[in-house]
Amino acid sequence: MSAGEERGVGVLPPLVVIVGPTAVGKTAVSLCLAEALDGEIVSADSRQVYRGMDIGTAKTTPEERGRVPHHLIDVVDPNETLSLAQFQRLAYAAIDDILARGRLPLLVGGSGQYVRAVVEGWGVPEVAPQRRLRAALEALSSDELARWLMALDPVAAGRIDPRNRRRVIRALEVTLVTGRPISAQQRKSPPPYRILQIGLSLARPLLYQRIDARVERMMAMGLLEETRRLAEGYGWDVSAMSGLGYAQLGAHLRGEMTLEESVAAIKRETRRFVRQQANWFKPDDPSIHWFDAIAADHLSPDTAAGVRVPPDGQGGTHAPGAECTAEMIERFLRDWLTR
Repeated sequence: MSAGEERGVGVLPPLVVIVGPTAVGKTAVSLCLAEALDGEIVSADSRQVYRGMDIGTAKTTPEERGRVPHHLIDVVDPNETLSLAQFQRLAYAAIDDILARGRLPLLVGGSGQYVRAVVEGWGVPEVAPQRRLRAALEALSSDELARWLMALDPVAAGRIDPRNRRRVIRALEVTLVTGRPISAQQRKSPPPYRILQIGLSLARPLLYQRIDARVERMMAMGLLEETRRLAEGYGWDVSAMSGLGYAQLGAHLRGEMTLEESVAAIKRETRRFVRQQANWFKPDDPSIHWFDAIAADHLSPDTAAGVRVPPDGQGGTHAPGAECTAEMIERFLRDWLTR
């Protein structure tokens, strides 16, 4: 039965959102759900939009994309920019196209800003990248950037992690170009969908084990060679090469680290990144229905069918227990779709 057949008459069309930290198993679960519910996946990953950056961003494989249609993957080259406004516009277009064909859209990803922009209908300033201004801002220290943003837009400064230079620079860029604080331009207008947000959680020790295993698997798949090829084609200065994995292996390829040190740095920085993701996807967010990513591994089928476990705050396709977790969520979704 299709999404269109399951949902009632006279209600807003459905949009299912699947969020959670890196390596928790969103890809595997979303593939299972999409196949079971006649769905298509809209990626909400800020790095998977880049062509050629496959291993390091944990993209779904061509075989997996053959099983389930995917959208907003391989949109731009690494030396090109896809702004948040452009992403939001493309995401809405993809969602509307999926719904028009009677299928269920699943917005899946761990890039909190991308997810929120779509789900909450952010008003995103349409300001093109200013190369000279960005170059001048890049020359400043993180502390200098944070102090300047605090002086110009205290609201934005309070929302943005000062260590996230990319976001701080963008906020300054928009504010300086338009003459108005970026926070004043980010008004929200909820999109015309009935939205259900599903969160996947995992205790931190287990999540860290998955991260370490995933990094090792990426290295075995050829992440070092992929990084070298990308650097030869685009150089080290493009923003896409600052992503997890590529930045650390770049340090090795430039002779600044041993390979062992670079791999350890990838694992360490990925762990830090999942702690940042928790600021976007909070355990006490009432709009997110949380499921334990491995709950079905240690529960009987009868018990697991109704389990919704919130994350403890401590914590692709290779995720253990993904099929069982997807079955739990599928039951929940089918009930929601018929309300």
